Amino acid sequence: MSATYLTHATLVLPDRVLQDSALLIDDGRIAAIEPAPSAVPAHATVIDLRGHTVMPGLIDVHCDAIEKEAEPRANVLFPLDFAVAQVDRRNAAAGITTPYHALSFASNQFGVRNNDTAATLVRTVSGYREHSLVDNRIHCRYEVTDAAAVPVLEMLMEEGVVDLLSVMDHSPGQGQFKTLDAYLSYMMGNHGMSRQEAADAATKKTAELDGAHERVNRLVAKAHALGIPTASHDDDSPQRIAAMHALGVRMSEFPINVETAQAASTHALPTILGAPNVLRGKSQSGSMRAIDAIHAGVGNILCSDYQPSTLIAAAFAAARLAGLPLNKALALVTANPADACLLSDRGRLVPGARADVIAVASVAGQPLVTHTWSAGRLVFAAGYPAVQHAAAHAAPREAVREVA
Repeated sequence: MSATYLTHATLVLPDRVLQDSALLIDDGRIAAIEPAPSAVPAHATVIDLRGHTVMPGLIDVHCDAIEKEAEPRANVLFPLDFAVAQVDRRNAAAGITTPYHALSFASNQFGVRNNDTAATLVRTVSGYREHSLVDNRIHCRYEVTDAAAVPVLEMLMEEGVVDLLSVMDHSPGQGQFKTLDAYLSYMMGNHGMSRQEAADAATKKTAELDGAHERVNRLVAKAHALGIPTASHDDDSPQRIAAMHALGVRMSEFPINVETAQAASTHALPTILGAPNVLRGKSQSGSMRAIDAIHAGVGNILCSDYQPSTLIAAAFAAARLAGLPLNKALALVTANPADACLLSDRGRLVPGARADVIAVASVAGQPLVTHTWSAGRLVFAAGYPAVQHAAAHAAPREAVREVA
């Protein structure tokens, strides 16, 4: 693998931001920050990134966009290998070098979320890894009312194809669906049910809560035994946080309110918030605003939730809206998720780390990814006219062998 020397860039390091700086990638790793000229191999490709911000590749712990790639409309299922290839390309373009594809196991009522289909999709992602642009990983979401999913998930964990397990409860009256009406409205709007069909689904789901605690205990224990990180979903109270912490759950996804996020912080559980929430300024389900949790110091991680392109935009927005130093804001999508998911080899621009690196430029006022390197391989590059022209014009010719 050839070396790559990035010059004249703004580098976002864990503890500071360097202006007009340089970074050397060699053999799939970050070889050096601001290396001496003699340390740059003669064969290195030199890329002038004047006007760009260079930072670690994004780590997205929860995105279910893969489900829409597989089933863009209700009951319209594309070939799963096609869907996996397309979402891999989307993530490379979004600068997400470690996506955790969130796949729900929720019985037979949600199309691609059918247990058998979801399991096949998990295995399809795993089988595609040797061909992929980025480091695709799997986040299995267990709906606690689904007894049939337990042996399926246990088998997948034993196969070594699960990288993160979360538990979620979408029964009416708690979590995301604080009232029965909220549940009915969601089922009618998202799944095309009549009001009576939605009411029947609510009754069935409530009945299926029997035995949920034992099933959750069983799956979380299995994950712990195999070293798989765990998360809880839509936590709605300090009491629920305490219960999840007692089980050994490591993260809290989408806590409903600031009090719950504060309780998670007290128990040292990182909180995961939605990047779309930051961009839109509100939650789609009426829960707390993500930026308020970040302001309060209890928002640790941003995920793209359902739209990969939002992750980089929300990170820069968080810097502006919460008044965070750039390195702290970008840690929400790099170092913090790396730590939560036990990924010690990435998430920071430091010598020796895996060379998951992205370059970002301001294009028409938006932070857009122009280059993505995954383990040192350039897997995405976009030549925005104004940015490309400015870099080429500003770079001394003798210093640049290639400008991408």
